[in-house]
Amino acid sequence: MSTFTIFLVLIVIVAFLLVVVIMVQNPKGGGLSSSFGGGGTQQLGGVKKTGDFLDKSTWALATLLLALILASNWAIPGFGSAESKALDSSDVPVQTAPAPTPASTDDAAKTTEDNNK
Repeated sequence: MSTFTIFLVLIVIVAFLLVVVIMVQNPKGGGLSSSFGGGGTQQLGGVKKTGDFLDKSTWALATLLLALILASNWAIPGFGSAESKALDSSDVPVQTAPAPTPASTDDAAKTTEDNNK
């Protein structure tokens, strides 16, 4: 398994977890913490801190996702190989079109006859 594949799998897992964490949050302040009674004065095992945990985990997963995406740039197949360096260098010869072959006298005679018609 290549390193790029490992990065790709990790990126997909982190992105999925980020979506789950974002979907659990309620934009109006309710969310998971209020469904367990954290919105009032009751605290069942520190459920009032669930909102803080979801906020911190969102930022941590987003930062991890960005770091994985940037790090995967070095794992792209062919990155830094001899082929890519050869393509980037300026000493690569430029191909030119081949020189046209001179026309034979028969072709020249046909061309002048066609032009006279």
